[in-house]
Amino acid sequence: MDLRSIQLFVDVMKNDSFANVARIRNVDPSSVSRTIRNLEQRLGFRLFQRTTRRLAPTEAGQSYFNQVNDLVDALLVAGDQALALSNQPIGTLRVTACTSFGQKMLVPVLPIMKKRYPKLAIELVLTDNQIDIVEQKIDVAIRFGKKATGDFVYSELAPRIFKVCAGAEFVERNNITDDPHCISQLDCLRFSIPGYRDYWKFRKPNKKEIKVAVSGNFLISHGMTMTASAVANLGIALLPDWLCRDEIANGQLIDLFPEYECAAADFDTSTWLVYPSNDYMPLKLSVFIDCLKEQIPELIANGH
Repeated sequence: MDLRSIQLFVDVMKNDSFANVARIRNVDPSSVSRTIRNLEQRLGFRLFQRTTRRLAPTEAGQSYFNQVNDLVDALLVAGDQALALSNQPIGTLRVTACTSFGQKMLVPVLPIMKKRYPKLAIELVLTDNQIDIVEQKIDVAIRFGKKATGDFVYSELAPRIFKVCAGAEFVERNNITDDPHCISQLDCLRFSIPGYRDYWKFRKPNKKEIKVAVSGNFLISHGMTMTASAVANLGIALLPDWLCRDEIANGQLIDLFPEYECAAADFDTSTWLVYPSNDYMPLKLSVFIDCLKEQIPELIANGH
């Protein structure tokens, strides 16, 4: 029996849809339907009841899934373990991150990965919407914030450091003091997500945190666009340091409050590697994580 056909059947069971599996695998839905139909012919029974409105497993299909699901996982792990003996990761690694982090931080790491592991393919799924990493068969995701709990492994990649900055021309034409409260009367560029658009926070070591109301005409959902808007003197931006370090270094942006820690919703947040909790970590995932932990902190610290 063809393992790939059985694995596709398991995927359809878990996603309740030929179309969803086709989208995840980037194939035509008709090919998924055809593979399932061929599997049914070899097995000698129907796996699904198909109507125009829904897809449901037959009693035999549900029984077959219950028996093969763990077996498929075990066979895939066995394959990964055998490949690991060669110390040469191969196959495809699916990685998701927000678009700005992907462009700014992941792309510089790819040449290093390619040189070290020429047989490893990497698929970057860059989106500013947080996707379901299990449903989309993502091997590892880059997430931001406090450490979460749940069914996933959270491994810290780097602490998050924010800067409040603005273009030199904007600073020249506005009265900006060393007191963060002054920005409440000025145009601020705000991320269009809850927790980032109404207040920014500031603190000094061993001092009470300051909460400053912010407002402005521009709501922006994309990090690199936010940086470009600040460089264009459209307003004051709260940016992670990896999105503004180069611009501050070359004078395009000015760090307005270098003596303060800055944040939006929370202080003490980090960049996290998030991946499903499994008894065995594939070699392709472990080498990628090792490379990111080696390279990303250095990129963040030193810029490009």
